[in-house]
Amino acid sequence: MARKSGERARARFVRESADVRRQALIDATAASLAERGVGGTSVRTICARAGVSSGLLTHYFSGVDSLILATYRAVAERVSCAMEQAVEAAGSDPRARLRAFLHANFQPPVLDPDLLATWIAFWSLIKASGPLAEAHAEIYGAQRMRLEALLREAEPDMPPATARTAAIALSALVDGLWLELCLDPTTFSAEEALSMLENALAHSLHPER
Repeated sequence: MARKSGERARARFVRESADVRRQALIDATAASLAERGVGGTSVRTICARAGVSSGLLTHYFSGVDSLILATYRAVAERVSCAMEQAVEAAGSDPRARLRAFLHANFQPPVLDPDLLATWIAFWSLIKASGPLAEAHAEIYGAQRMRLEALLREAEPDMPPATARTAAIALSALVDGLWLELCLDPTTFSAEEALSMLENALAHSLHPER
């Protein structure tokens, strides 16, 4: 029994170590894309930052393109988790949950110049990479559908088609404000961005009773 217990512990340690090394490669890729852009990101720069050999990269990923795709999904997942945590923290009021989802875009960790630099690198690759374009469509589609659901929870009488166009418009406004704020925070403040967002939201919802 002791031997089996020891074998299970070793197997768990190996799995955890593998997860740590894989995550280190993903984190190094995100950091390299933010600092160096696509042109300066290579197997060598990623592995040097992660502190691993190039052979280890190909052990976990089929190549640098596969690693960049995994990094895109990981970064998107972190953003999604931050937004969902904000929604849950807002409580049960549907309008508060909707606002929390939108407002989370203008608070750390989503409002981050380093994140912007990483996204710009991803965006530059989307047109050239089929798998990355598919991931982009999937992730942004899921985010828009989540916003649609929150809009309909806040406004139960809102037709699905109206919720869809409202979600598209609000997402575009959020993306534009987020981009400008990350590029140059002296243009306007996060508070002003939220005020503009609230004005747009008011056009989508009936006045609160």
